[in-house]
Amino acid sequence: MSIESIKNALPGYAKDLKLNLSSLAGEAGLTEQQKAGTFIASAIASGSARVIAGLTAEFAPKLSSQALDAAKAAAAIMGMNNIYYRFTHLVSAADYKTLPARLRMNVIGSPGVEKVDFELWSLAVSAINGCGACVDAHERELRKHGVAVETVQAAVRIAAVVKAIAVTLDGEQALAETAALVA
Repeated sequence: MSIESIKNALPGYAKDLKLNLSSLAGEAGLTEQQKAGTFIASAIASGSARVIAGLTAEFAPKLSSQALDAAKAAAAIMGMNNIYYRFTHLVSAADYKTLPARLRMNVIGSPGVEKVDFELWSLAVSAINGCGACVDAHERELRKHGVAVETVQAAVRIAAVVKAIAVTLDGEQALAETAALVA
């Protein structure tokens, strides 16, 4: 699988996703490592095996083994943190916000890549997972490090398109399987 195979698998009604995927694959606002890691972390966060396989095949060769592990780690740790911090953000009882999380998050302090890259990947995953508290925290950290709003936006645009592609492809597969059962 590759970007081309993903684009070819998208139905006609998802033409905009094909176009967006092509333009984001050539996104100039991110370094190659930032872009590749954002695509991989977003693919993992999408939960779609097909999208994970295709985007990893395309972008993993552009990363060192440490950067690839860091992109996967961003998806993993944010998978946990986004649930926990979304809960503390949404729950009415204020006392949960004052309790220590008591969850191990060592990879955030030592991800194996530059902090800005890991923050971008964590932001993309947090956007997919819908954790406003984490989105705010990672965006604030990126801005503190002087990252331009266009760079932040580029990472979130990748996340949005990757998630939309996953929803579309998985939805089409489910519809095809349902049609086969009915036939």
